Amino acid sequence: MDDVLWKAADKLRGAVDAAQYKDFVLGLVFLKYVSDSSGDGGFVVPDGARWADLAAASGGLGERIDAAMDAVMRANPPLGGALPKIFAGVDQRRLGDLVALIGEVSFGGKTARDVLGEVYEYFLEKFARAEGRRGGEFYTPPSVVRLLVEILEPYKGRVYDPCCGSGGMFVQAEKFVLSHRGRPADIAVYGQEANERTWRLAKMNLAVHGISGDLRRADTFHSDAHPGLQADCVLANPPFNMSDWYRDPGDPRWRYGVPPAGNANFAWIQHIVSKLGPAGRAGVVMANGSLSSRQSSEGAIRAALLEAGLVSCVVALPDRLFRSTPIPACLWFFDRTADGRVLFVDARDMGTMADRTERVLTTGDIARIAGAYRSWRGAGYSDVPGFCRSADLDEIRSHDHVLTPGRYVGTARAETGGEPPAARVERLTEELFAHFEESARLDRVVRAELGRLNG
Repeated sequence: MDDVLWKAADKLRGAVDAAQYKDFVLGLVFLKYVSDSSGDGGFVVPDGARWADLAAASGGLGERIDAAMDAVMRANPPLGGALPKIFAGVDQRRLGDLVALIGEVSFGGKTARDVLGEVYEYFLEKFARAEGRRGGEFYTPPSVVRLLVEILEPYKGRVYDPCCGSGGMFVQAEKFVLSHRGRPADIAVYGQEANERTWRLAKMNLAVHGISGDLRRADTFHSDAHPGLQADCVLANPPFNMSDWYRDPGDPRWRYGVPPAGNANFAWIQHIVSKLGPAGRAGVVMANGSLSSRQSSEGAIRAALLEAGLVSCVVALPDRLFRSTPIPACLWFFDRTADGRVLFVDARDMGTMADRTERVLTTGDIARIAGAYRSWRGAGYSDVPGFCRSADLDEIRSHDHVLTPGRYVGTARAETGGEPPAARVERLTEELFAHFEESARLDRVVRAELGRLNG
């Protein structure tokens, strides 16, 4: 089924912008699902909006689809604004071919929602890969999401994502709850997303998986859509090194220091920390530069977070997990109940290549990292040279509050001879390009500041 539906996207090739494929295809797949499973699926489909009505009614096909989308949203308030109404202006012949192809797929039966959920996850991954760098705006690799969830273990409570993309963090959190014999109602979902198209994807994705949530569309820095929220668990993959962001130096969220105008990394971190409840915990994907940067106020903010006892764990991730960026990434974990110790995990040598360009963390990798964290928080933990080490604040201070795991655990990778020459050249080349990208970003920031001063 998945491959058949993916081929459906080709029906619109050349007729719409590639970035819009997912809006057309996922919107139609969703409409077909609610038409096939109305009642059983929990959605109301008014007369005239069913899939069979699209072919029976008079008038243009695109107009009929837009009207059906509007009718379904009016009949199901949680879907308000989520479904695309963009079909009237597309090539109607190609649209007809796409509708005919999707019409051959049936979503009836008790497992319809599970099937649709799998289809959506498949499509989101395929679209992210097809879009390359742009795909990173709405999609986090599944193995990274699973690692975050397995470490944080969101059994119940309020789950928050301030840059929720297509909602993958929430879907994986619900899967964790269900896999531990919980109920979907055990967690309450809160999210925010600035991009309208991506926000619609998230709304549809949650609806597909039967997750009710409070998802708002707004710029998190300009307008905090959930003021006063005290989350039990925060899961987030903010944009790396974002230089164009709304910055108010007087914002009360900057409790540990005002983030620099040219990089929002520590703005995201402080916003997330501000949302943690009394026993709240958070897992955040960050660029590796956040672990050691001393530019502007970043070093001071990092030190203040550590001295406040908020940082519980740092994980260095392997390269090529993210198709959307060559910048090396890491995971930060925060905990309101942390005691000043920090667990460092060096996972750079983990993962396996899914294809020639993308690496994934295996189930065993995820279990090993999460297991180390759980034993560290509980009992039976011991350091493993080259992989994990627990350090106290005195030791971290001696490293000037730099959090690069390799400084603490030692390096499992031999500096010479232990890594195949071709792999070493490839890795170093990717690291060099990441430095070039960061240099270009800083050049833009400096030029902008000079322009402002000269103006």
